[in-house]
Amino acid sequence: MGIEVIVEGLTKSFGRQTVWQDVSLTLPPGEVSVLLGPSGTGKTVFLKSVIGLLKPERGRVLVNGVDMVNSPERDIYEVRKLFGLMFQDGALFGSMSLFDNIAFPLREHTRTKETKIRRIVMERMEMVGLLGAERKLPGEISGGMRKRAGLARALVLDPQIVLCDEPDSGLDPVRTSYLSQLLIDLNAQTDATMLIVTHNLDIAATVPDNMGMLFRRGLVAFGPREVLLTSEEPVVRQFLTGRREGPIGMSEEKDEATLAGELRYGAQLSGPPGPLPAQLEPSPGLPARSAVRRRQARVRELWDELPAPARAALGAAAAPGPGERA
Repeated sequence: MGIEVIVEGLTKSFGRQTVWQDVSLTLPPGEVSVLLGPSGTGKTVFLKSVIGLLKPERGRVLVNGVDMVNSPERDIYEVRKLFGLMFQDGALFGSMSLFDNIAFPLREHTRTKETKIRRIVMERMEMVGLLGAERKLPGEISGGMRKRAGLARALVLDPQIVLCDEPDSGLDPVRTSYLSQLLIDLNAQTDATMLIVTHNLDIAATVPDNMGMLFRRGLVAFGPREVLLTSEEPVVRQFLTGRREGPIGMSEEKDEATLAGELRYGAQLSGPPGPLPAQLEPSPGLPARSAVRRRQARVRELWDELPAPARAALGAAAAPGPGERA
């Protein structure tokens, strides 16, 4: 099972520019979480802070008892081995075959024999649908295949936490749908804790167990997917519906005068969401996701804290019985 990641009071700046401040959230073990936000809100910076590649000024990130912000570098390095990171552009070596690209972490960080490396790499390539492409170079394959190769490489060390940075960037809607299903299938097979940074609404609506959103240098919300998908918070509704009217502007957030003008001319900054799309299930033949059962138990514990629209979206099946209430 994946490992819980606890983020407490995280603040990151570059010079005088605060990227985000006082961010706190918990990634439940083995569940899939998505972090949304307009461009420029520091989603990738957050990922790099979680894995210890960037140092926030305040706060901590607890993974397996180690603080990825403040612990000695040798401790952070050891815990980093629990992570698999899928970069936005795949980050493949152009002169290496796909096989060698995927094998690279095993050769670099372990003393695994080549016979075992071949078995592991071929298993990961099969998981992401790349069997038969072992000898191809990254420049000889499509963007979608490069994404899958990057994901296979992220999985080759059997990570308990998988971070995906904009896995859909550069993909058309059809390939994005295939990728969404692949992410669910991988979670079913590995039970790893997963955090996906994206601004793709299809992935956000159909893949995660949990959703969060960054905006105005802070975390708007984080929790079960139904909380954000039913939220009437103007910035959340604007982002999820893709409307121009709302707090998000072309380059940054709009000022109060602009928002007041939109209201004066009758623009609707929010509206009730329609029926929620169903969360994807593993492909036929794969095991059920273990995270589903754990999430149901966690949602029952949170039930009284959830907004009424989220409880309605979760349905009576998720509600705690009389004996389960505190």
